[in-house]
Amino acid sequence: MLRTVEFTLVGRAHGRPFAADATYQSTGQPQPIIVFVHGFKGFKDWGHFGLLARFFAEKGFVFIKLNLSHNGVVVGGTGDLEDLEAFGQNNFSLELDDLGQLLDALHTPGATPLPAAGLDLRRLYLVGHSRGGALVLLKAAEDPRVAAVATWAAVADLHPRWPADVVAQWQREGVLYVPNARTGQQMPLYYQLAENFFAHRARLDLPALVPGLRQPLLLIHGDEDETVPLAAVYQLHAGQPAAEVLVVPGAGHMFGGAHPWAGPALPPPAQLIAERTSAFFEEMWN
Repeated sequence: MLRTVEFTLVGRAHGRPFAADATYQSTGQPQPIIVFVHGFKGFKDWGHFGLLARFFAEKGFVFIKLNLSHNGVVVGGTGDLEDLEAFGQNNFSLELDDLGQLLDALHTPGATPLPAAGLDLRRLYLVGHSRGGALVLLKAAEDPRVAAVATWAAVADLHPRWPADVVAQWQREGVLYVPNARTGQQMPLYYQLAENFFAHRARLDLPALVPGLRQPLLLIHGDEDETVPLAAVYQLHAGQPAAEVLVVPGAGHMFGGAHPWAGPALPPPAQLIAERTSAFFEEMWN
């Protein structure tokens, strides 16, 4: 029988609460853990992500997904992006620290409602979608507790590479707006995002860090991705030639998913990548 438990962490540095949930089989035996990280303008309960949690739990994993603290979702709120001020104050360092705090909590008895006896912390795996794919790679580079990583439609570099005139205007006005096509919102990005990137470039330099990864790596991308070019998966693979690569024919950025998702089953491309990811991690312990 599957169980889902929800819990909240409070950012050590920023004090903002952020939510997570874990889906698993209550067997009393230690089970491998997957922590799933959403992407830009994403959140843990987007579309078919709940079905992904059930899929991996039925495969014997403890599947944990979190809302990064400044993604725009409010604990106890609507469940969708509503705090645009927090969204604008987000940056890559905050996201890495949130993920690190969740990993710390999993290693601290009593910090989450999960039974310690049910967690095999030697088999702690990360999965990230889109920008979340970059985050899990960066976290693996700095945290040896991560045993293996899978990315889905990951970006290959966090460097903004905005044109000089855009950066000048952004710095002058303090904010840049990006549209959310799904909701029609104009999402603010405050200039602190750029400042944070350049201030912490060594920690966030994905192309420089990927070659040094020691963990097994699976890179998945759709060949019809409309958001992150297919070239990104080959850039990542060039940095880590030992990685496994799966290119999914006909798959877009969300692998067939949409928000909301009313269907009882995973969209076929999402089912395919879930099965391949599960098999990849299962190989780690067989």
